[in-house]
Amino acid sequence: MSACNDTNEPEFTLVGLTDSKEIQLVLSVLFLLIYMLTVLGNIGMILIIHLDVQLHTPMYFFLTHLSFLDLSYSTVITPKTLQNTLTSIKNISFMGCFTQLYFFVLLAASECFILSSMAYDRYVAICNPLHYPVIMSPRRSYTLITVSYMIGVLDSSVTVFCLSTLDFCNSKVIHHFFCDTFPILALSCSDTYNAEATIFVLAGSTLLLSLITISSSYVSILSTILKINSSSGKHKAFSTCASHLIGVTVFYGTMIFTYLKPSTSYSLGKDQVASVFYTIVIPMLNPLIYSLRNKEVKSAVVRVMKKRECTQKLK
Repeated sequence: MSACNDTNEPEFTLVGLTDSKEIQLVLSVLFLLIYMLTVLGNIGMILIIHLDVQLHTPMYFFLTHLSFLDLSYSTVITPKTLQNTLTSIKNISFMGCFTQLYFFVLLAASECFILSSMAYDRYVAICNPLHYPVIMSPRRSYTLITVSYMIGVLDSSVTVFCLSTLDFCNSKVIHHFFCDTFPILALSCSDTYNAEATIFVLAGSTLLLSLITISSSYVSILSTILKINSSSGKHKAFSTCASHLIGVTVFYGTMIFTYLKPSTSYSLGKDQVASVFYTIVIPMLNPLIYSLRNKEVKSAVVRVMKKRECTQKLK
């Protein structure tokens, strides 16, 4: 960062969500419960998919990585938020702040393209079922996952580079509960136009490209479903992608609301609520969405439990 930064105070201060001690206590308990459910839900999803052979398919391969990303970026945000809420320690070093931002952007961008990969997988399964094993080969699945993470690394590297070259001469108080792009941009005493434009184009390209992939996949899926004669066949086809569609709607709705706008439109209250939703709440919801609305996952849980019971009896 520029020499304009005050070397005697090499850290930011995270204001958090509220100054009220009572509300802070309520939020701390709530966030702790949500985080515990997030950890249990996502680890549970990963274990169920790993232990049940019938779930060793491309869709659940992608779902494993989705659970890993949800668990990871919730862990990047929630523990520090709990520390800030429960204690008087609200400072975060420059390095810690930009490290948190780097991994958050990496994981969130990767999730966008893993959701796109899952939409493409559903498109192939419904629109080209006979060619599904060939098209969604293990090699292609690994390629899609690798590309998703590479895009995440690119997005996060460029974002952090743009922000870290700015000057922070005056206030270092971040009016947010974690190190996010717009609150950091708002602190800079230098011209942020180039950094803001670069980040906006990058975030917009990531969201729009993944959304175009998802939208085109679902247009084809819907067209194919409408051609099915029997109502039971339509219901079965739609049920295979209903969970993913719900997850996509919730995730992208909050992301677009928060990031696809100029920093001048940043609203502390509204953006904090949206940020709480996609950084803390959604990682908890995804395992519920993909398990409660998915008969295959429910059946897998039953099979794993029965297998465990049989193993214990044999011992």
